[in-house]
Amino acid sequence: MTGAPKKRILVVDDHSIVRHGIATLLNSEPDLEVCGEAGSFEQALELLAQTAPDVMLVDITLKDRNGLDLIREIRAAGHTLKVLVLSIHDESVYAERALQAGAQGYVMKEKGDDDIVRAIREVAAGKTYVSPEISEQILRQKIGGMPSDTDAGGIGSLTDRELEIFECIGRGLDTKAIAEKYALSARTVEVHRAHIKKKLGCQSAAEVVREAVRWVERG
Repeated sequence: MTGAPKKRILVVDDHSIVRHGIATLLNSEPDLEVCGEAGSFEQALELLAQTAPDVMLVDITLKDRNGLDLIREIRAAGHTLKVLVLSIHDESVYAERALQAGAQGYVMKEKGDDDIVRAIREVAAGKTYVSPEISEQILRQKIGGMPSDTDAGGIGSLTDRELEIFECIGRGLDTKAIAEKYALSARTVEVHRAHIKKKLGCQSAAEVVREAVRWVERG
């Protein structure tokens, strides 16, 4: 690794203490350096243009938008940098979604420092990084016709849009605010809320709110 330029990493996470911890970890590696830290969707786009990173390390839950939306947007804009999702959210729910959005890997925050650094290096080298369990799960779905997590019930059964709305509910947004955020009708948002309630087996709208708040707090 000596002599080669360091890989430049843009860290996108809405918790400043997490960003700083990751930056300290990565800057201590001989081949990696953090070129920017963003706490929101918009700030990530600004720093992406300013810093030209090799890899973007992004959380799923951001203050203003969803991390998967950020990945889709940068891919739609033609950016070819590598993206690794680092999140507390269960990889069985999000890993495949992240890859479909345009990420090259997914690693959970609960993993050790060595695992996170290894994931960044593999993604920077053009490889795909997920845990062996998720890799096997995706492979089985592709070649064996096994149902995906979206068919399995619970959080994993929510569509990407339902997950976005679920997070908005957890952040205290009402139907009108969610409709404006995603340019949907209030009726469409209510339909999504009804689907979420049914899929999660909740008995009331209040129970959906409680589950959504717990989900956001875990992120």
